[in-house]
Amino acid sequence: MKLILAVINNDDGPTVSSRLTKEGFQVTKLASTGGFLMSGNSTFISVINDDEVDKAIETIKKYSKRRTQTAPMDFSYSPTTMGSYPIEVTVGGATIFVLNVERCERA
Repeated sequence: MKLILAVINNDDGPTVSSRLTKEGFQVTKLASTGGFLMSGNSTFISVINDDEVDKAIETIKKYSKRRTQTAPMDFSYSPTTMGSYPIEVTVGGATIFVLNVERCERA
């Protein structure tokens, strides 16, 4: 068995959750916050059989889209630059961790 932890953008959370459930995966969704932009993420947790890992990852990737976003960057700490101005950053997609599970019980 494997434990999948998938961190995705909140914008993709409902679609990813729906698709994983439709494909027969039992998932738990946790609200989480990213460190760089301090924006909302959804972290999905699922214990699955070894032979289903690729299917789950394909589904997560398919419905987790990368997009660009404008974010303010504060440069007031720099001696040569003052204030802040917007920069374009890439957000979204998925960060997926696959871990071995020694034992799983559902009570």
